[in-house]
Amino acid sequence: MPLVDRSPRLPQLAILKLNTDLNSIHLVTNKIVQKAKMSLQSIKYKRGSLEILDQLLLPVVSKYVTVKGVEDGWKVINKMQVRGAPAIAIVGCLSLAVEIHPEVFESKKSLRQEIEGKLNYLVSARPTAVNMKISADELITLANDLTKDDAVSIEDMKNRFLNATEAMLEKDIADNRAIGANGAKAILEHVAETGGAQGAGQVRVLTHCNTGSLATAGYGTALGVVRHLSELGKLEHVYCTETRPYNQGARLTAYELVHEKLPATLVLDSMVAALFRVKNVAAVVVGADRVAANGDTANKIGTYQIAVVAKHHGVPFYVAAPLTSIDLQIPSGDHIIIEVRPDREMTHVGEHRIAAPGINCWNPAFDVTPATLITGIITEHGIFKPSMLKAEITKLLDL
Repeated sequence: MPLVDRSPRLPQLAILKLNTDLNSIHLVTNKIVQKAKMSLQSIKYKRGSLEILDQLLLPVVSKYVTVKGVEDGWKVINKMQVRGAPAIAIVGCLSLAVEIHPEVFESKKSLRQEIEGKLNYLVSARPTAVNMKISADELITLANDLTKDDAVSIEDMKNRFLNATEAMLEKDIADNRAIGANGAKAILEHVAETGGAQGAGQVRVLTHCNTGSLATAGYGTALGVVRHLSELGKLEHVYCTETRPYNQGARLTAYELVHEKLPATLVLDSMVAALFRVKNVAAVVVGADRVAANGDTANKIGTYQIAVVAKHHGVPFYVAAPLTSIDLQIPSGDHIIIEVRPDREMTHVGEHRIAAPGINCWNPAFDVTPATLITGIITEHGIFKPSMLKAEITKLLDL
């Protein structure tokens, strides 16, 4: 059943209504650039200018693509030159920011209409990931509130909107670091509880798709958990799946792990069961494009089967996601729109055909992992059991 809209007003963008002045935003941006030096930088932004690292060309070529406005933003999201639910939201909103920055508006109403229309258009680029929709809703609410406030001039309204979009960069990094710390703690505590003396040692983990610096403003969600384990000296090894058909694991996650010299091994998607049987993996940690109220989680295709295999082998299965990926308006995963991608992504690698001409293809970009297979959902505010997710998140929203 298709999802039509209204996502919850999550605290992630309470920051949108802060009246941050221009100087503080520029300081924030400088801090982000400094933090990004420790890992790959998928988004380069300064007021009026946006570039994204073209992830279709990695790992062979590192090339930044200029995003001049909303049409460019829609295209780089839809073509998957930028991907990862948090990065999609940030790039989408910043593409509007660079477009309206030089523009002069005759009225606050015309500015509000520009913001609302183009944010709703950006949501259509890739509908499964909820972060873009939530961010769009929050920014539209901000624009409506500023339009009604007679004390706010047209220029003030535009600057506050720009400040709000720019603030998303720093907050995403802070949230990801909190997710990393919370997830590492959960994995180590589980090992300590179940492994006795072995609990004091290092751990092996498996991750799927790409959830690192390339999928976010920096540090990453599931890969942020891996990074934090490494920072604690507790990471023995990380296994990453190739993630067919777009090979985000082989092209992007492997690229990040090699870049940061983390102990890592690439495995085929079909090897996970064999890996669990022989390699003593302590946990699986994956990202999320949308989490339903009951904990069902839409993530990159292949996630569901990993969860099934993990359950069989008694390996804890964690989902790492910011609150902006949790959609309390959807009761279960049955209501999540699943994007279906073009056949060519399966039949070709680059320009080379690998499948027999004429074969039919089914290419869903995501699958839904039932909440019953998920050990815990790691957020910036802590870890929640799927059965308690709606109640706990609702408490947070009421604070």
